[in-house]
Amino acid sequence: MSTLDPAATTWLLVSTALVLLMTPALALFYGGMVRSSGVLNMLMMNFICIPLVTVAWLLVGYPLAFGNDAGGGIIGKLSHAGLSGIDPSTVRGGVPELLFVTFQLTFAILTAALISGAIADRAKFSAWMIFVPVWTIAVYAPIAHWVWGPSGWLQKLGTLDFAGGLVVEIASGASALAMALVLGPRIGFKVDAMRPHNLPFVLLGAGLLWFGWFGFNAGSAITADGKAAAVFLNTLVAGCLGMLGWLVVEQIRDGKPTTFGAASGAVAGLVAITPSCGEVNTLGAMVVGLAAGVFCSFAVGWKFKAGYDDSLDVVGVHFVGGVVGTLLIGLLASKVMTGGPRGLFYGGGLTQEGYQLVGVLTVAAYAFTMSFVLGKVIDRILGFRVSKEDEVAGVDFALHAETAYPEGVHGHAPRGTLGHH
Repeated sequence: MSTLDPAATTWLLVSTALVLLMTPALALFYGGMVRSSGVLNMLMMNFICIPLVTVAWLLVGYPLAFGNDAGGGIIGKLSHAGLSGIDPSTVRGGVPELLFVTFQLTFAILTAALISGAIADRAKFSAWMIFVPVWTIAVYAPIAHWVWGPSGWLQKLGTLDFAGGLVVEIASGASALAMALVLGPRIGFKVDAMRPHNLPFVLLGAGLLWFGWFGFNAGSAITADGKAAAVFLNTLVAGCLGMLGWLVVEQIRDGKPTTFGAASGAVAGLVAITPSCGEVNTLGAMVVGLAAGVFCSFAVGWKFKAGYDDSLDVVGVHFVGGVVGTLLIGLLASKVMTGGPRGLFYGGGLTQEGYQLVGVLTVAAYAFTMSFVLGKVIDRILGFRVSKEDEVAGVDFALHAETAYPEGVHGHAPRGTLGHH
């Protein structure tokens, strides 16, 4: 047992609160992107992940992800199921294990919530409530064990992922693609504009995500030291360069930089620096952020060519950004940051790039396949998609008997609320 580090404990308590805020922030970010008739449903799909994932994580998710290896680096043992054997005096890595459990829980919550963006405006809330806890146990926990668990096979191989490029971004992005395929495109996809209904919401959400991301990335250092400070700065820098990269592409391609592009670019940069923030220096972080802003700004258009309706660009931003950030470690990792492994540009050859590629391919394939199967099973039993009538009328009123704005859906008041004049 390690001894308790009060400074690290303080920093991790703050970081955990910051990461929890990212899920409501994501709700605003996504909520602003959908049409006015689906904003409450989008907020609910995100908020409901907090209790659903918490229950799944505390019962079995945490021991499966971070428990002692059950063999082959594939999954953890269930010896701490229901947190048995963990009490306030249990220390892990210099912090109370109960705090470590909670910090990792906030990551699991956000990762599940990210998937909701791919199926916005058309998913049954009841089906989503079943999908989320099962996905957490069957998809998130094993991947977290491979990458971060004691004796996880990707960790032993040498694949680097500081704060969740594989575990969070690629896992959610690949799962989002699977779910978009299971549910099929929205009515009017490629025909109607489907513009974001509230861009101030989108920017507020992006700003709060950025704020929370400091806890996400720098909190992953666990300690309060120079490494955490370097990671903190890298997180800021990459968000900045992601925004600039996206806006430059928009200016050249469309002739106008947009607020939507600014928010998306910042998030793309933050996504890409997530795996690499503890492995690259400040210059490397600038390259990672810029690359993500440029790549992701093109990737969001793929859905129209390929025909999958990823409503809020989870694939284009989170999957592609996660891949960019994870693979750039193989080129830009510096020994000063990693304490050992070096990327190609720092004299390390291509070995590290190979390890990163193995991580990307296996995590993406596992998350996609498992999510597709899970989505199909739930769809077969319950039906995952709302009826055509409910989708056209708007999922807020159909699923929650509420509307976000007093004029109701599409300018009509909800049934039964019209007064007699």
